[in-house]
Amino acid sequence: MKLLIDVGNTSLKAALWHNQQIQPTDLSELPWQSVTEVVYACVGKSEQLNSVLAVASQKSIPCFEASVTKQLGAITCAYEQVSNLGIDRWLAIIAAYTLYPNTPCIVVDAGTATTIDVLSAKGEHLGGWILPGLDLMTRSLTQNTQRVFDDANTPFLNELGKNTPNGLKNGALVATLGAIEQAKIHLNQVTGSHNPQIICAGGYGLLLQQQISGSIFDSLLVMKGLNYWHELSKNDEKL
Repeated sequence: MKLLIDVGNTSLKAALWHNQQIQPTDLSELPWQSVTEVVYACVGKSEQLNSVLAVASQKSIPCFEASVTKQLGAITCAYEQVSNLGIDRWLAIIAAYTLYPNTPCIVVDAGTATTIDVLSAKGEHLGGWILPGLDLMTRSLTQNTQRVFDDANTPFLNELGKNTPNGLKNGALVATLGAIEQAKIHLNQVTGSHNPQIICAGGYGLLLQQQISGSIFDSLLVMKGLNYWHELSKNDEKL
């Protein structure tokens, strides 16, 4: 059984991978007697992660930290300086290619920031964008303009706003949806691919998925990518 840990910008998530199944878990209730490996990705520092790694070390359980490389199996990274690509984006790309092989994909991870990455059917990462997340977009305007204000009860909707909170939140949503449409255009221009699989993840992933016909939402996309990264890394080492 693998223990998977993803340390993001604002939270830590953990899951257990066993018999090709993934299940979110609480770090305070880990079945250490069944854990054979710890695989983790870390954007920032985390005392929780350090504590888990210390226990794993005491129990002689091997630990592996995910990293970005120029190539992993059939997947290639568009960045020249691969270390500049966020590990969460790389793991989402890995998961997309593994789950939807030979399929062009657009991967949207909508959290504190919204990242959009474009992947060819051959596993070529063509690049992507980093946008402010929906909350950051609205907050930046309310904090830096005098007459723009928000209402916590106003939802994000794909329609024209008819008051200031509507205009603010709906504008943030349609700006994000517009960027995804542009990603589809770029993918078509580079590869000739039509109708890519759009995969949404992150806190606002379900909201975006509901706005995009044919898209899917996967709340565990990055976590699955963490497992696939480990499996592909082991395969590469054997070659």
